[in-house]
Amino acid sequence: MDEEIHNRRISYRRGELDVRHTAPDPFEQFRVWLDDALRTAGIVEPNAMSVATVGPGGRPSARIVLLRQWDSRGFVFFSNYESRKGAELIVHPYAALLFWWGALERQIRIEGTVERILEVESDAYFATRPRGHRLSAWASRQSAVVASRDALQLAMTEAEARFPGDVPRPPFWGGYRVVPDRFEFWQGRPNRVHDRIVYERNGDGWELARLAP
Repeated sequence: MDEEIHNRRISYRRGELDVRHTAPDPFEQFRVWLDDALRTAGIVEPNAMSVATVGPGGRPSARIVLLRQWDSRGFVFFSNYESRKGAELIVHPYAALLFWWGALERQIRIEGTVERILEVESDAYFATRPRGHRLSAWASRQSAVVASRDALQLAMTEAEARFPGDVPRPPFWGGYRVVPDRFEFWQGRPNRVHDRIVYERNGDGWELARLAP
């Protein structure tokens, strides 16, 4: 066993979280913590999140993507619809999100159903991407086996030749919205007695509770 990992200990002491001091709406609490992460030095890609989906036989899979839009309807990320996650979401339209901000000793877990956003919304976001990113959406058949790095570069070259001007959004690429029914806000505390506050949807509102760490 690697002793450096076996004996590694960090005592979390940066903050605390109490039900009495959290927003009644989890989206507002999320905004407060995201703003903190955006302002904190040392956090690379504060909008990075793990997206976990369910595959055949209930087997989970997870990957890091970037949160690109969010509001009271949910949390939006973009992907190739024909990727592994896309195929899994067709069969099981549910996902779990995880944000981890180590510099703040915080994490947020979000669970909910998943839906595709409107095509016009995907078009609008795609148009804001750098040209190279738009070309790679055409060149990469995400999650498919490729022969080599050279094959990917050739696909990019072919995409550049195909679209010398504007690069439209591929029909197989667009946005997904996770519509939450559960949030959990986690604040690290000393001696592993962490603060965990959960919000669960109840009709049009939310119920709050503290969970044991």
